[in-house]
Amino acid sequence: MKHEKSFTVEITGHVASLVLDRPERRNAMTPEFFQELKQAFEAFDADAGVRAVIIRALGKSFTAGLDLAAGQVLLGDGSATYRDWLYRKILELQSSMTAIEKCRKPVIAAIHGHCIGGGVDLTSACDIRLASRDAVFSIRETRLGIIADIGTLQRLPHIIGQGWFRELALTGRDWTAEEALRMGYVTRLCDDHEALVNEARAIALELAGLPPLAVQGIKEVANYGRDHGVPDALEYVAQRNAAVVPNEDMIEAIGAFLEKRAPVFKGR
Repeated sequence: MKHEKSFTVEITGHVASLVLDRPERRNAMTPEFFQELKQAFEAFDADAGVRAVIIRALGKSFTAGLDLAAGQVLLGDGSATYRDWLYRKILELQSSMTAIEKCRKPVIAAIHGHCIGGGVDLTSACDIRLASRDAVFSIRETRLGIIADIGTLQRLPHIIGQGWFRELALTGRDWTAEEALRMGYVTRLCDDHEALVNEARAIALELAGLPPLAVQGIKEVANYGRDHGVPDALEYVAQRNAAVVPNEDMIEAIGAFLEKRAPVFKGR
């Protein structure tokens, strides 16, 4: 059965933009969305020309979360067969968000309007989050009788700390863009959608102009440290640098500094 695409992908120079493109449905996430998301980020990771990724959205909302109409299949019949299927389906959905995290390229989320449920799962897997002042967030699963299960409960505490996290996850309440800034969930607020997109683009271009091996290595080392602790992470970063130093970009950076010119990095 043919279905509408969940998003469009635009690549300009070294920056890829994944644009949520179901504005009439407030960019609600269909089952196909998750499959397509994983494929897109695996492609970004494999494309040496892509050095930064922006996730943004069209319409009034970033995303209203799971498309409840399309998600009726998750209700099932309560049988053992269904429960086994649901377990495997949840793991599959989780892998789509993990693909964002595993993508070596830094990912910027540009959030406006509603960012509900699965939207928090998605943006929590990103590296940098920006928001317009009208943004509203919620771990809405709590209020639907569901335990959020595709990444929010695992990633959000590392971003905002246990205090804020537990309040928001347990209550399922809305929180504003101003609150998101205070708790550190977003790092910048923009006055409107146009300013938000421009700010995300400016940061992506800045990232794309830096040495790719260093930027991508920092993301991988940061994720490893979060998951494995300080001693193992120190060992890991020593191994990573021993594997890539010296390199052509490092030599170019030093040469450009001495020659007082802009460096040109090639990721080698």
